[in-house]
Amino acid sequence: MGGARDGAWLTEAAARPVLRQAADTVPGARLGALRIGPVDGAPTEEPGVPPPPSALWPGPLRIGAEFAATRLEPFPALADRLRATLSEAATHRLGLHVTEVDLRITGVDRPGEASEAESPASPAAPGSSPAESRPPHEDTPEARAATAALAVPGVARLAGAFGGRTGAVRMDHPAPGRPGHVRLELAVSPGHRPLEVARAVRQAVSEALPDRPSVAVLVTEVG
Repeated sequence: MGGARDGAWLTEAAARPVLRQAADTVPGARLGALRIGPVDGAPTEEPGVPPPPSALWPGPLRIGAEFAATRLEPFPALADRLRATLSEAATHRLGLHVTEVDLRITGVDRPGEASEAESPASPAAPGSSPAESRPPHEDTPEARAATAALAVPGVARLAGAFGGRTGAVRMDHPAPGRPGHVRLELAVSPGHRPLEVARAVRQAVSEALPDRPSVAVLVTEVG
């Protein structure tokens, strides 16, 4: 999300429901499969902080989606409306740098026809259920980071996407004389823009720790 210096990422599983909700407002279109990825051949920038595992480097993104028409009308006009809606939601609601929306029409639903799969549900990110709703009680750097993050408006809870032993807060302890790095995975409350929440969390967590570590935020759920 945002630019190379924002240190904020969003899982694809968290973005899909937001885009599907936006697509539901387009009369005449039923969204099918949807993927988000980098634009082929487009330049990327080195992120300002160490990224989460398997994260894309900052750069332009492409939405690829399939849809069925639910009423008879010119397909180009319907596709244009759906393309604009998806682009608007990705850019302004999520803070993604989307420059391409590639749509493919897969069919036309007859009036009253029930489709086999109404806008297939996006699989939840592994471990995206509330992994950590409150910080641990012990006074550790990880606990202080969690407390600072949960105090930021718009943070619903700490929710790990990768789970395992690291949970939703992972800290790389530095060598003597060098600042550390913190990665947080969290869910954003409804009505809050993920990019703005991530920026505020990064600042709050860095200021809460004595060595002012670098901070990366991975948003695993939105709303």
